[in-house]
Amino acid sequence: MASSIWTEKYRPSKFFEIVGQDNSVKRVEALTNSLNIPHMLFAGPAGIGKSTLALIVVKELYKENWKENYLELNASDERGINVVREKVKNFARTKSIGNVPFKIIFLDEADALTPEAQQALRRTMENYSATCRFIMSCNYSSKIIDPIQSRCAIFRFKLLEKKDIEKVIIRIAENEKLIINPETVEVLYEGCEGDCRRCINILQSTASISPSITPELVATIISNTKPRDIRVVLDYAIAGDFVNAKEKLLDIMLKESISGQDVIKAIQKEIWNLPVEPTIKVKLTEKTGEAEFRIVEGSDPFIQLQALLASFVLAGLGKE
Repeated sequence: MASSIWTEKYRPSKFFEIVGQDNSVKRVEALTNSLNIPHMLFAGPAGIGKSTLALIVVKELYKENWKENYLELNASDERGINVVREKVKNFARTKSIGNVPFKIIFLDEADALTPEAQQALRRTMENYSATCRFIMSCNYSSKIIDPIQSRCAIFRFKLLEKKDIEKVIIRIAENEKLIINPETVEVLYEGCEGDCRRCINILQSTASISPSITPELVATIISNTKPRDIRVVLDYAIAGDFVNAKEKLLDIMLKESISGQDVIKAIQKEIWNLPVEPTIKVKLTEKTGEAEFRIVEGSDPFIQLQALLASFVLAGLGKE
């Protein structure tokens, strides 16, 4: 099964394959069709089409000569100033092949570049603008220094909605002869949370077991906490039964191999369905954030989750 929404074989105008980013894609397509693009910065969450769009731009511009005119660097692997001074400059100073007068350098995960490398890059972008264009992708544009941002046209991407994920799932199901019903699409969307790459990976893993994709099979692959199980834990806690809440939580984590962070996310979603006052829900959300921070910093997940359940018990007793 294809593991990307971009396929290797060239077809005319592949911009239609990027879903859920209509405004950004239309702007990029218009620039590409004019055979001239500025330096561009693609900013947004992971798995929503930034790298794919960069590849489409390159293939649309250079057609069969795209490999000779394209350099891709992953800034999280090669993030120092030497990369900018050597690899980037050596590629940027040579003339392009074909009708387009510039080459393209794609810096993936550019927010991982060191500040020194970004300072070196700002001059390179100016000095070689006649022979080279930069496309940079990042998760957090705030980590890109202002001088670079001012040299780029910025395109902001968002997490995909359910209807967008569904388009990709249907396209893959038709090509791969998979059987998928609406309930499965719902489970897939909940599992990927708007990340198309994660959705495709889950779908590929599931299809390797059976071409008939069921919600139960997807749930097995995802290994996410079931909302109803977490609701039982929280109902025990709100009712003041700390012992049963703790035992049920331990049962969920051990039997289903759920991480502490996944449990925290599930709890955070279920807080707003609890039969308590809105002000208490706000306080419990704050407690959830504190527990999540401690888990990320290395504290024992089960101890932190027990402390969080204690807060729910106190809230249920009116003492929080």
